Amino acid sequence: MWKTSQSLKQAPVQFPDTPAPSPAVPVLEVTNHVHPISTVPDSAVICKGQTYKGEITGTGSLFVDGRVEGGINLPNERVTIGQHGSVIGRFSSSNACIIAREIVIMGTVTGDVSATDRVEIRAEGTLNGEVSTSRISIADGAYFRGEVDIRKKPVNTISNVVEYGDEAVRTA
Repeated sequence: MWKTSQSLKQAPVQFPDTPAPSPAVPVLEVTNHVHPISTVPDSAVICKGQTYKGEITGTGSLFVDGRVEGGINLPNERVTIGQHGSVIGRFSSSNACIIAREIVIMGTVTGDVSATDRVEIRAEGTLNGEVSTSRISIADGAYFRGEVDIRKKPVNTISNVVEYGDEAVRTA
């Protein structure tokens, strides 16, 4: 991390009214090294105090700590409703108010949610609506009112391989 051959130099520094340092004293030279910044996957944040009305679609995960009045449609992403966040969805039998791969609720959601992977309602979370998902987790202390539809994940028949001894057989 530190390159002593480049960072330490034998360079005299002179300040007014002070004697020059001896050449044997190392002086730390500040260099402008560019360090790569670890990239966070594309994500968006709706901050506390912000209100959005309408449909949110796109790619990248979403963290809601404000208020959303409408729908969130991010089918391959993670949607997190923070402790201060609330989502009030449309009341339509055809669409859920949140559609995502993974939904984590720490705030309040009023409306149906649909996740291809999982829905997690944490202890401080509130969900008032129907859930359609493969897996669900409801923490002790969470509030949930509605119905749950557990769906099986689709099975990829091409990659199903059964091994019999030394042979591998694909199943349909």
